[in-house]
Amino acid sequence: MNNNTKTKFIVELIKPSHYDDDGYVIQWRKSWIPSNTLACINALTQDASTRNALGNDVEFIINAYDEMNIVIPVDDIIRRFKNGSGNGVVFFVGVQSNQFPRAMDIAREFRKESIQVAIGGFHTSGCLAMLPQLPDELKDATEAGITLFAGEAEEGRLIDVFKDAYQRKMKPIYNYLGDLPGLESQPMPIMPTSVAERFVSKIGSFDAGRGCSFLCSFCTVINVQGRKSRYRNPDDVEEMIRSNISNGINDFFLTDDNFARNKNWEAIFDKLIDLRENQGFKHVKFTMQIDSLAHKIKNFVSKAARAGCRRVFIGLESINPENLEAVNKRQNKITEYRKMFQAWRNARVVTVAGYILGFPADTPEKIEQDIKTIQEELPVDLLEFFCLTPLPGSEDHKNNYLKGVWMDPDLNKYDLEHITMSHPRMSKEEWEQIYQKAWDLYYSPEHIKTLIRRAAAGGPNPSRVMLHIHQFHGTIKYQNVHPLQGGFLRRKVRSQRRPGMPKENLLIFLPCRVWETVSALIPFGLYYFKLRSIRKKIKREPGRRSYMDKALMPVKETKGSPLENESVKLEIK
Repeated sequence: MNNNTKTKFIVELIKPSHYDDDGYVIQWRKSWIPSNTLACINALTQDASTRNALGNDVEFIINAYDEMNIVIPVDDIIRRFKNGSGNGVVFFVGVQSNQFPRAMDIAREFRKESIQVAIGGFHTSGCLAMLPQLPDELKDATEAGITLFAGEAEEGRLIDVFKDAYQRKMKPIYNYLGDLPGLESQPMPIMPTSVAERFVSKIGSFDAGRGCSFLCSFCTVINVQGRKSRYRNPDDVEEMIRSNISNGINDFFLTDDNFARNKNWEAIFDKLIDLRENQGFKHVKFTMQIDSLAHKIKNFVSKAARAGCRRVFIGLESINPENLEAVNKRQNKITEYRKMFQAWRNARVVTVAGYILGFPADTPEKIEQDIKTIQEELPVDLLEFFCLTPLPGSEDHKNNYLKGVWMDPDLNKYDLEHITMSHPRMSKEEWEQIYQKAWDLYYSPEHIKTLIRRAAAGGPNPSRVMLHIHQFHGTIKYQNVHPLQGGFLRRKVRSQRRPGMPKENLLIFLPCRVWETVSALIPFGLYYFKLRSIRKKIKREPGRRSYMDKALMPVKETKGSPLENESVKLEIK
């Protein structure tokens, strides 16, 4: 059938951002971190189109946007629906709690034009999974005629939604949480080229598995994606990587919450090794998330490095055993930390450790001491700080909700940077201050030199470590946002301020924006040259390859339980 005679079915996929403290959308000319959910839903939508899921006489019109790097063309989308007789759906995908207010603000504009809208993601799924009733913001959504989607979209679930949307009979709620789909032979995530080109570095993402077997009380993954792991077929992973390479993408973010517990890890690594070593794709590289015991799996570290792993993210969370016990993170064995970081260092892989501030035993003084201990004892390259947050979908949030414990009602603040609950030992002001201070404490001028010296003495590439320091510390210091929300050249749109906040006068807004841009970009650039100068100076040091400090020395575990001390129990051989 001629495409001109086909019925148009419009699918607009939107990954929303969220508002900063001044009410402006956090958005960049080029952003850093891709959304794997957007890639997954895009792939499933493309598959539905290819298979003519709505019939041979229906043509899918698919557009995808990541608001972190583009202004959502709301007027154009509305115009497209009006020209296409309103047939289709706007789907907000991967919406986290901090992004839910922004998603609702955009969704209301579409609902005013009677356009069908659905919202999915961890906030919707987490609330439906853990709470006895819909919270107010989800009730508001359904009352506005917005459909809620909970769970995962594989195995035809998304197609069912499209069929209902085509008939204009969408349900208020699609809840698939009780029946998590298998992933084998399902469409692999694929980022639209129009989205991939808007990242600082052209990057793809995929999940090779979902689910996590651990029980951390602050985690939402185990309650949304389940504790039973599900896996993709290694052959599908290879095909997906080849497809991305043909589109100029050879850098990937492997988004499994814990790839080390994926039963297919070795088969996937072997395929990547073959691509790199035997088939001419030596530039394929990736970042992955793992747990603190992954280095104990035979061949895991060595094969990861050969497969192209350049960076690992590890949920260190705390070195205080009392804190780890309080949040049920028993899998972290602090006596293993130094050996773990040394194993990745020896494989020349950059280590990034997530570190949470605000556990029950924390005080500003203890946090400062713990950071000092990490600097001296552990050869970790980068620390990434977060505030303990009762994320909807976690056990912590559920318990607080049921007990009536105060939690900040503004979901926009649930970004792991803001204080959203009270603390038994710190005031809100103390907690905020130590969060901001922690970045400068860890990335002090002296410790930056230490990090680069450690890299130059047989660790990861010193230039790569330097660039990561610039990205992580520079973003929080000069752009005033967390590195995970960072990018290049901040964009602010005067008309996109959060509802309830005044629209600024153009004559005030423009000079302020010029000043903000210059005052952020110039120091950010100068910081890069400062770091590069440090790296070059260390590179010229005659004894750089023989550098040694306490963190690099071999260790053995002390006797007794690792929970007997409040810091790392290690002793030098």
